Amino acid sequence: MNEPIIRFAKPSDMDNIVHLCAQHALYERSAFDPNGKAEQLAEHLFMPSPSLYCLVVEQEKQLIGYATYMKQFATWDANFYVYMDCLFMTEKARGFGIGEQLVNRIKEECQKLRCTHVQWQTPDFNLRAIKFYERIGAVSKSKERFFLEV
Repeated sequence: MNEPIIRFAKPSDMDNIVHLCAQHALYERSAFDPNGKAEQLAEHLFMPSPSLYCLVVEQEKQLIGYATYMKQFATWDANFYVYMDCLFMTEKARGFGIGEQLVNRIKEECQKLRCTHVQWQTPDFNLRAIKFYERIGAVSKSKERFFLEV
């Protein structure tokens, strides 16, 4: 089996990324409606100054994982950071260190964006992800995330 390639998403990847998003939502016990998502995501990923970045993991000409992130500002730190919105690997890709490679790539991109750190969240029931994050040196801060429709 060939080594996985971590690269930025291309417009031709959009349908596969939406499929990975659907698998990710299922894994996190969330609803997901794929309708129109490829177009909406592409609009944000491929604009001149993207509001969202997407790295994909390709192996044997198939996408087996992805991560999305964006640059944000932290008032308390008075500095920029990267917020990793999604990180997902297919079941067959887990346990081989590929997720850690993907996080390391995000750390590199974080430095290129002149950001000080990476933040993200995961459901409290995702014990495998929590164990992975702790193993790579991440520290959890307990907070509740709220959603307000507008």
